[in-house]
Amino acid sequence: MTGLLVVTAVPAEADAVRAGLTDRTVTVAPIGVGPAVAGAATARLLALAEAAGRPYRAVVSAGVAGGFTGRAEVGDTVLGTASIAADLGAESPDGFIPIDELGMPPALLGVGSGLPTDPSLLAALRAALPTATAGPVLTVSTVTGTTASTEELRRRHPDAVAEAMEGYGVAVAAAQAGVPFAELRTISNPIGPRDRDAWRLREALAALTAAAPALR
Repeated sequence: MTGLLVVTAVPAEADAVRAGLTDRTVTVAPIGVGPAVAGAATARLLALAEAAGRPYRAVVSAGVAGGFTGRAEVGDTVLGTASIAADLGAESPDGFIPIDELGMPPALLGVGSGLPTDPSLLAALRAALPTATAGPVLTVSTVTGTTASTEELRRRHPDAVAEAMEGYGVAVAAAQAGVPFAELRTISNPIGPRDRDAWRLREALAALTAAAPALR
């Protein structure tokens, strides 16, 4: 068994993680944006490692994210306690219906609309990052950009601390492969009306580098 696999959406995030690593057995790979691409790419990396007789012991989805104001602020580090597919489901006149409430046979739902983080992996990360905020991280295919959407997500997911675009896809790939999963994010912007001037990517990437020694 080989070391930890850390996947990020884009090369800048991967570079930030590599800059702070102290364990050189960790593999870092940028895999693309969005849950479908991230899930497929992670599944491929895990399968290739398994076929080569060097399976990864765990996988972490890492990168920057938007934070819910009052729960995770710009520059904060977040550890996901679960990765939630926040927009997987159906609209209705009465509001959004999550996929696992649509009456489909359980076999068609696979892992459902949310996956908890591996408890042992989360405990190790929390011990190494004691000031990090822990809570569910939402995975979305469309980044939230209005006040109405933000408040709707707050209502549906009152404990969520952040949103990103890859965690759930990576979590599904890990679950299918029987590999422990966790999600580590640093906050680049508040979730809300889209405002590029409010983004602090440099600060978030620096925070990612600072958190990287916990990945071992």
